[in-house]
Amino acid sequence: MIQIVPLEGIPEISPGADIVALILAAAQQTQWALKPLDTVVIAQKIISKAEGRIVSLSSVTPSPRALELAAQCRKDARLVELVLGESTEVVRCAPDILIVRHRLGFIVANAAIDQSNVESGDDHALLLPMEPDESARRISEALSAVVGGTVSVIINDSFGRPWRRGTCGVAIGCAGVESVADLRGRPDRFGRKLLTSELAVADEIAAAASLAMGQANEGYPCVVIRGLTPSGKSLPASALLRPAHTNLFT
Repeated sequence: MIQIVPLEGIPEISPGADIVALILAAAQQTQWALKPLDTVVIAQKIISKAEGRIVSLSSVTPSPRALELAAQCRKDARLVELVLGESTEVVRCAPDILIVRHRLGFIVANAAIDQSNVESGDDHALLLPMEPDESARRISEALSAVVGGTVSVIINDSFGRPWRRGTCGVAIGCAGVESVADLRGRPDRFGRKLLTSELAVADEIAAAASLAMGQANEGYPCVVIRGLTPSGKSLPASALLRPAHTNLFT
C-alpha cells in the first residue's frame, strides 16, 4: 500500500525559512512523524521563497530583446526580461506563449517563473531555485539525520506538456530517489526483452503528490509518501533531461 499524506500547518514562507524544521514540525502536527524510507515531496514555491528567489518587477529594466519578444507574446516586458535571464534559448514565441530552454535544461513556458501564490502580488515574480537537485540533497540529508535512516526528497513543480491539456507535477530536484529507471534489457511478462522502456520514477511520484497538494488555495506545499519500494539507487532530477541532440521536437 502506498500512502500519500499532505502535511498541515506549514506557514507562508519567507526568505531564510528553515524548511527542514517546518517539515518536521508539520509532520508531528499531522501525526505523521517521518520514518526511514519515507519520501517527502516539496512544492518548488516554498523552496524558492526560502532561498530568496522573489524578484520585484519594479526593479527590472527590459532589454531591447525583451521588448521585442513582449510585443510578440503580449506579456509584461519586465517578466520577459526575467525569463531571458533564466533561459539559454527561446524555443517558441507567439501571442500569450513564451517557451524557452531553462538554464537548468527544462523546456518550459516562461522559464517556470510564476506569480501565483506569491504573497507580494502582481509586482513580484518567483524564480526556480538556483540548484534544485542540491536543495533536495541538503534537505534529504538533514531529514535523514533526524530520522535515523534515508528520507528521500523530491522538489516538484507543475509543467505543461506538448499535445496534452493541463499541467502535471514533475520533479525538478530530487535526492535519494532513482529519478529515472532504465528497464531496457529486462523481460516483460511474456519474456520479450524491453528495448526502449525507461520509467520517469521521480516525475510519477511528483505527479501523485500534486494531487494531494492542489494547485490553488489548498495550502499543502509538502506531502509525505510512504510505502514506495526503494531501488537503492539515487539519481538527480537532472538525469530526466533528454539530451538536446536527441530531442526531435524543438
